[in-house]
Amino acid sequence: MSVGSASSKNTEPCLHVRREAFEYGILPLPNLLHSDVVSGLKNLRVKLFQEAPPISTWALSINSNASYTVPASGDRKRVGTEGIAAALEVTEAHAHLVLDTLASVLNDGGEAVDLLATTPVTEIDSVGADVDDLLIFLYIQTYRRVPSRPHRDAADVADVWPSTSAIDGFLPALSPLQVRSSTVSRRSMPSQAEEEVNQLTYVQKHLPNLLNLLAETAEENSNNKVITAEQFEHLGLLLKAKNAASELVNLSQAAPFFANSDPDMPAAPVPVGQVLEWVQQHICAASESLRETSLGKDEKEVMDVNLAESLASEAADVTMADATAGPVSPTPSSARTILVPNGVVHLSNNWQPEGVTFVDGVMKASVLKREDDIQGDSVKVAHCHDSVVYVLAPLKYVSVFGCSDSIVVLGAVGKAVRVEYCERVQIIVPTARITIANCRECVLYLGVNQRPLFTGDNHKLQVAPYNTFYPKLEAHLAQVGVDATVNKWDRILTLGTVNPHDAFIHPAGSTDVQSEGATLLQPEKFVTFSVPKWNEADSEQLLTRANPFLLPKPYLLAQQHRCKAAETLKQNLKTALLEDGKERELISAIQGHFRDWLVATGNIRQMYGLQALDRLDRSSSME
Repeated sequence: MSVGSASSKNTEPCLHVRREAFEYGILPLPNLLHSDVVSGLKNLRVKLFQEAPPISTWALSINSNASYTVPASGDRKRVGTEGIAAALEVTEAHAHLVLDTLASVLNDGGEAVDLLATTPVTEIDSVGADVDDLLIFLYIQTYRRVPSRPHRDAADVADVWPSTSAIDGFLPALSPLQVRSSTVSRRSMPSQAEEEVNQLTYVQKHLPNLLNLLAETAEENSNNKVITAEQFEHLGLLLKAKNAASELVNLSQAAPFFANSDPDMPAAPVPVGQVLEWVQQHICAASESLRETSLGKDEKEVMDVNLAESLASEAADVTMADATAGPVSPTPSSARTILVPNGVVHLSNNWQPEGVTFVDGVMKASVLKREDDIQGDSVKVAHCHDSVVYVLAPLKYVSVFGCSDSIVVLGAVGKAVRVEYCERVQIIVPTARITIANCRECVLYLGVNQRPLFTGDNHKLQVAPYNTFYPKLEAHLAQVGVDATVNKWDRILTLGTVNPHDAFIHPAGSTDVQSEGATLLQPEKFVTFSVPKWNEADSEQLLTRANPFLLPKPYLLAQQHRCKAAETLKQNLKTALLEDGKERELISAIQGHFRDWLVATGNIRQMYGLQALDRLDRSSSME
């Protein structure tokens, strides 16, 4: 390659796959899948258009976003919950879930933003979904996560957690500590790099179908398919464009055949083949350290045959740094190579996902992440054991994966939370939406605007109303659009069956049963969780001083009863007429029982962890 051609390539835009659609947008609804996806969705388009009311009936001015405009053609078709239910032949509850999930993964940045992406969660039914956005969303329901790497021996098979938990009585359990101390279980799971490459591969493979789904014929009695700038923008659900300065730009403005077109005089439609060729030339891995090179024809043929095996065996294992040591990001131990259909992706030894902050591998410690510690708008808390993790920041997406015997306290999450493969974990979160999959013996304290979704192989889960606050909570809720007056924590939605194709081993017959939901935590077991105050300067500002989510009456009465009992005991101890010796014995006994309780519950380590965090916070504020 000449110097001039290399320089020219560096000035061209790059198209990256948006991981949110795949990580938070896949639903276990069989009605969303078709044996022939393209023809099935084209038939569905006709049904959706029949169910879509005229554009004038939609309240498109609701919470209007200056960046959103109705196309000049005026024929944009939108469909709401009732129309989706009728077209897909599903219940209205499932249709609403489809609409809500689409709203949570639509791109909400840049100028070409659909109103559904920025509408408050409680009002999405009054806006509805653009039919083309909905069709793209339904198409990607065919996506399957990258499979785990094949186990090589009996020891590897045994070292799978938490699916080999003792609570199901089928297989002998390893303790979480044993699993965490072994590298085998990590290697049996797909890494973030593999997931990203799998998403890239999927989009590359299905681009022709996706473009044909959006395309229209150039003229009557013609087989030539063309795409307009408006139709091309619908790929923004899956792709984002960056210019040479790494700034996000509208997808259509990145394409030379649509760039700088006037909305009043839009650019002429472009043949599908031309659009496909341009996208294929400019699509690449999103993370900066994933670099792609081309393969020869023979190599491509070999790769197409062995792609699944290549993804499973050749991709890098991501080794995580200790989260207590500073900002956490995954870094592989050495550079690796991942094969994809049109090339080779090189994973450099400083690889990290773009826009995601990791809290990974925390063992027996307390970790605090606040706004200044977060890079991007997504956080992944993964592989933490016997720890307390505080992520007190406004976020769009959070994933909690593979944790055990821990407490995870999250700040306000405006788009979606996903909790997977966790055991004996307390999740405390105010969010718009949450999905729980393949978890055991967890308690979820929720302030949630939409019905919590439970899917997969869940066991002995409990839900309870949100039970804490921190100084900037109300400001963070407002920032990400979570409504504290709406809490659907107890309106559980359970979907699907146990997935036989996930990365864990399941007991025989478990893949034939319906997913298990959750029970409500008994009010007498409900307790308020106190978030420590690390920064005293916060007290001078207008801050949250109580739980902004209203407690249901049974939980409020139970809390009041507990507080009253504690106050009564305190007063009785104060007024007890005891001799000096007896009083000292009583104080000593109380202190001894308290110490025993701290040790037995493991809370003494949490106290030491909080003290360490407080010292760290004080030292950083003095600098």
